Amino acid sequence: MSAPGRRVLAFLAAIAALAVAPCPAQAQSPWPTKPVRLIAVFPPGGSVDQVARILAAQLSQQTGQPFVVENRAGASGVIGTAAVAQAAPDGHTLGVVFDTHAVNPSLIPNLPFNTLRDLAPVMLVGTSPMAIVAHASQPYRNFRDVLAAARTAPGSVAFGSIGSGSLGHLAMTQIGNLQGVEFNHVPYKGGGPLMTDAVGGQVPLSIGTVFLVNPHVRSGRLRALAVTSRAPDAQMPGVAPVAEQGVAGFEALAWWGVFAPGATPPALAQRIHEELAKALKAPVVAEKLTAQGMDLVGGSPEVLDRFQRAEIERWAKVVRENRIRAGD
Repeated sequence: MSAPGRRVLAFLAAIAALAVAPCPAQAQSPWPTKPVRLIAVFPPGGSVDQVARILAAQLSQQTGQPFVVENRAGASGVIGTAAVAQAAPDGHTLGVVFDTHAVNPSLIPNLPFNTLRDLAPVMLVGTSPMAIVAHASQPYRNFRDVLAAARTAPGSVAFGSIGSGSLGHLAMTQIGNLQGVEFNHVPYKGGGPLMTDAVGGQVPLSIGTVFLVNPHVRSGRLRALAVTSRAPDAQMPGVAPVAEQGVAGFEALAWWGVFAPGATPPALAQRIHEELAKALKAPVVAEKLTAQGMDLVGGSPEVLDRFQRAEIERWAKVVRENRIRAGD
């Protein structure tokens, strides 16, 4: 081959090498570039609202952009979650959901979104045991007393939860089934309204997260009877688990997660996760969340995805076997 021919082949080989060579990583798109809506899917005063506001304050400080909490309550979190699912997938609308998120697919027919397709997992913020509490005027000293009263007069023991089909509702239903007793369920529209009536004595028993009820237990207005973790909770010293009060092996944990619209690019979801992880490490955030009973997780989008799928399957079985319907 002539020298010019060899030069042409060398040139073509160089062009081919450039074509397949890896390109430098593209610069990460800035986020956020404008105010971010952080939709809390339950009313003001409840744990979802508190989590959203604690995170929003820190994220605003970290990013220099306002994070505005918007309470969109109703239908056990469905209304607010639908607003997230329908928003632009640009990272500027996020939702803080509660454990009802994994119950709603089996409880509520014709959801206006597909839970697994129309929402992008961002972070499993944390988990918490629930606590069964009584107004201070009630005679119950522990959960064994509650079970004894329910056996003596079936249906006479009333309890409030944050709503029909909530984790608290399902947990008490399952306990009743396991023990062969019947409780009278009083559903509320969120943790704030539930605590208002619980503290006021309008409902004798309530079940809610340690995060939600502990301030009122510490004030002496409510008395903690049991927690739903298998081991005692450090935030409620001296309060025995349900599993140690006649319901062996029982456990049910509440949880909080952050989701974005379903079409959010994975790289953007990861970027948001990283900023949330940084917020959780801030001492002021960690102290506020753990002080109210949350065990911080900070799980990745993949962790939240696996977790919600397992929870959906678990609670669908309880809903189906107990024929629980929204609005019961």
